[in-house]
Amino acid sequence: MAFRINFSYHVLCCARSSMDRALGFGPRGCGFESCRAHKLKGIYLVSMIRSEKIPKEITLACEVLKQGSFEAYLVGGCVRDILLGTKPKDWDIATNALPEEITKLFTHSFYENTFGTVGVVIDEATDETLKNIEITTYRLETGYSNNRHPDSVMFSSKLEDDLKRRDFTINAIAYNPLTENLVDLYKGTEDIKEGILRAVGEPDERFKEDALRLMRGVRLSAELGFVIEPETETAMVKNAALLGHISKERIRDEFSRILMSERAMEGLKLASKLGLLKYIAADLERGIGVDQNQAHKFDVFEHNMRTLEHSTKKDYALDLRLASLFHDVSKPETRRWSDEKKDWTFYGHDVVGARLVKKILSELKYPSKTIDKVVKLVRWHMFFSDPEKITLSAVRRIIANIGKEDIWELMNLRICDRIGTGRPKENPYRFRKYKSMVEEAMHDPVTVGMLEIDGEEIKKVLGIAPGPKIGYILHALLEEVLDDPEKNKIEYLEKQAKKLNELSEKELREMGEKGKAKKEEVEGEEIKKIRGKYHVE
Repeated sequence: MAFRINFSYHVLCCARSSMDRALGFGPRGCGFESCRAHKLKGIYLVSMIRSEKIPKEITLACEVLKQGSFEAYLVGGCVRDILLGTKPKDWDIATNALPEEITKLFTHSFYENTFGTVGVVIDEATDETLKNIEITTYRLETGYSNNRHPDSVMFSSKLEDDLKRRDFTINAIAYNPLTENLVDLYKGTEDIKEGILRAVGEPDERFKEDALRLMRGVRLSAELGFVIEPETETAMVKNAALLGHISKERIRDEFSRILMSERAMEGLKLASKLGLLKYIAADLERGIGVDQNQAHKFDVFEHNMRTLEHSTKKDYALDLRLASLFHDVSKPETRRWSDEKKDWTFYGHDVVGARLVKKILSELKYPSKTIDKVVKLVRWHMFFSDPEKITLSAVRRIIANIGKEDIWELMNLRICDRIGTGRPKENPYRFRKYKSMVEEAMHDPVTVGMLEIDGEEIKKVLGIAPGPKIGYILHALLEEVLDDPEKNKIEYLEKQAKKLNELSEKELREMGEKGKAKKEEVEGEEIKKIRGKYHVE
């Protein structure tokens, strides 16, 4: 019998488990001799897994498998995340049912791979993470000749077989939401409690099987703030070169997740320490030990990292984090000693860096839109911002170069760059003044161009030749519209233009001058508001 999940008519009633049962005591124990659940010191972690923590869609999917006489365990990252008290990004169920048996139980499902993973579609789910649940048959894997995918996959009837092939102990925990059994063969719960990242079994074997696990290790460390256990770390260093066998797309995905974590700087420094960064963006490491001029406290590498760190603290988007990380990537090759300044110079590092960043991001297969934006930010990050020495026209040229849509991203990059030098203030007076000038330059000027009628239309409506009279009429109309924006309609303006045309040129000139004065008054008030916003004169 096939079950179609329809949550509109299905109500689950789950009793809250006792701590004893959650820990594996009594008749509902896990059944595995090596299970450490009942020996854990971090009991509070396990007690967090209760029925209300599991979405009804997941519980019902497990019920469907149970009714088909099969096992059902939550596995991997979702169990880890629940134990950590965070919302899982996805949900994975492992079972002893074969793929064809799973698809018979779930009518709205698909099986499009050879790894035993069936996708179950739940249209009724309102949470995006629950619209497609992956249910995978327990499996064993053998042979990893390309250091990424198994040469062969064998289905198994034992949960133990499935858990022993997983990457890290914190991802090798299984939980049955129906029986409340926690299966922790590799002490992953203890590692979660201690904040440790440890490979399952023999670390060297785990990384040789799938070298992408090297990137995952760094990413998990950055996301969770976990330290890597010494034996696991040694194996990562030993196998670092295997990352060269992994596709750039997969490396890019993990790299982006590291950048979007709260500890992006720590993650990339760890990648460098382990010998992995050279397979992600080797040019970053050229900045190690490259001293800068007196404006900087740190070498080029540390400065780039600290600039990234501030973009992380500000929770900026990926584009700006990439630009922060790579903005000074070409300082090493452009560094020159100046006898005149008695200091290092880096002339043109923004131009050279923009070309290099395009190459790096292209090799990592980032989308063209991302590449174009990051390259543009790197290219123009050295804009001159002394408000005492530049004019609004110079500011307008910067806006034209970077584009109105990205000008504030450029300002944010400058802030991150500033903090990355070791300076304490994000927004000193001079930079606030510059930002006010940017907003002034971006501000739509108060002009007759705001009117719904123009000089050509007035010529046609009034049947007059080009001349000063048209300008007087336009400015007179502008004064009315500034006082009452509702009057800025073509019908009213045409009618009013006809009336104004009946006045003498002297009267029109006076009205036009009055309109110009009103324009300047309104413009001045707008600029005053902008400068007040930035607390500048």
